Amino acid sequence: MNRGTMGKHILAIDQGTGGTKTVLFNAQGEVVGKAAVPLQSVYPQVGFVEQDPLDLFENVLASLRQCVDAARQVDPQAPERIAAVGISNQRETFVLWDTAGNPICNAVVWQCKRSVPICERLKGTRVEAEVRARTGLIIDPYFSGAKLTWLMENDPSIRDGVKSGQVYFGTVDTWILFKLTRGRSYCTDYTNASRTLLFNIHSLSWDDTLIEAFGAKGLLLPEVFPSAHVFGESDFEALFPKPIPIAGMIGDSHAAAFGQGCFTPGEAKATLGTGSSILCNIGSRPSPSTHGMVTTICWATQSRIDYALEGIIVTCGATVKWLRDQLGLMVKSADTESMAMAVEDNGGVYLIPAFSGMGAPHWKMDARAAIVGLTFGANKNHVARAALESVAFQIKDVIEAMGQDSGTPLAELKVDGGMTGNRLLMQLVADLLEVRVVASGLEEVSALGAAYMAGLGIGAFDSLADFAPPPGTRTFFDPSGTSDRLKEDYRVWGEMIAKHC
Repeated sequence: MNRGTMGKHILAIDQGTGGTKTVLFNAQGEVVGKAAVPLQSVYPQVGFVEQDPLDLFENVLASLRQCVDAARQVDPQAPERIAAVGISNQRETFVLWDTAGNPICNAVVWQCKRSVPICERLKGTRVEAEVRARTGLIIDPYFSGAKLTWLMENDPSIRDGVKSGQVYFGTVDTWILFKLTRGRSYCTDYTNASRTLLFNIHSLSWDDTLIEAFGAKGLLLPEVFPSAHVFGESDFEALFPKPIPIAGMIGDSHAAAFGQGCFTPGEAKATLGTGSSILCNIGSRPSPSTHGMVTTICWATQSRIDYALEGIIVTCGATVKWLRDQLGLMVKSADTESMAMAVEDNGGVYLIPAFSGMGAPHWKMDARAAIVGLTFGANKNHVARAALESVAFQIKDVIEAMGQDSGTPLAELKVDGGMTGNRLLMQLVADLLEVRVVASGLEEVSALGAAYMAGLGIGAFDSLADFAPPPGTRTFFDPSGTSDRLKEDYRVWGEMIAKHC
């Protein structure tokens, strides 16, 4: 740490699909206070997923207030020590608003599949090749661009507003920043911009060719900076007596990679939440994938940009949530571990987790979920085990594809997110990959990455060596050497994916 910032705290806002976590870290990276407030999505039609932008912002403020209150219980002076704020966020979700700062529609969430027909229309055209070459991504509803096109094609007022230069576009970080600064700052960072299908990861700028290809000429777009940058300042709706710099903004999966210390090529992490993002650092130059991965910006500071291969898994924790909420198979998501351990194996039951399509490396977004292999001998414990195995199998798919792209075998996998608390799942992943799995033990790893970026943004850190995870928190899962049955189940599952999807 630099001498002038010793003893200072950094506040991190981690705005995710299911809610907002806010965490206050001290200079040693230790948690001083934290809070989490859930956020609801709305589903106006089958396949549509939206969030109210104003509710989203109020959700952020509620989490902030609760975090500050919690910190004061530990240290009454903690809020006064805050030197900077960092923001990490759900990435491909976007908001449109007018020149008065009012949303003109609900936020379109990354899970939304409304643009499947548009993506199908664009595949095989020149646009698909341009997208791949310029953005490193693929034409898919997961990303923002095609859903933006859908809005313009289905709402004349949005189309006219875009054409007349009256519509602001922003990913969630941009919307939060815009609201917190009362419209004074309209910015994003490289990682979030790189998820829109409109940003060129080579020139690091918005791409006019792609903007026109998606019919968005005239759309107002934010300035783009490295993730470590002073984007603006705010008193956070009078929560603090004076403005505090917002000095870091970064997509949540990228923040997790940074918080996990993926600083050199070949280091990989998997965030296991609603879905999963597996990122593998590939260094200072983008490299295209030929095995279903996407190329993206891993993270960016003022002096350095690292790229990554990414495998995107659409449904992980969401599968367990569905079993809990829709089928009532358990009271708590954590119950899946004891349920799965109550049976020796899956009993021939397999779960295809295509609730919102299948992501990498399959990219079949019109696929449907299924539970197959049910017999009268099957029970809810077999289904719970099949659900956990589906997460491990998807991770195996992605890691194998990454290895084919890079030619380098994985040495270990760093994991974070809510599902890492499931020890059985972590052991399944280690056995299937046959490498050590390292669970960070810190639920707030995305927030930690955002805090580190904010610290860099204000010059609080001297080097990447300052970003070592707090000691004594990690858990190691080594291969047990008894994976033959699991490998066979993975093979059968793969056949079922090919058949049903």
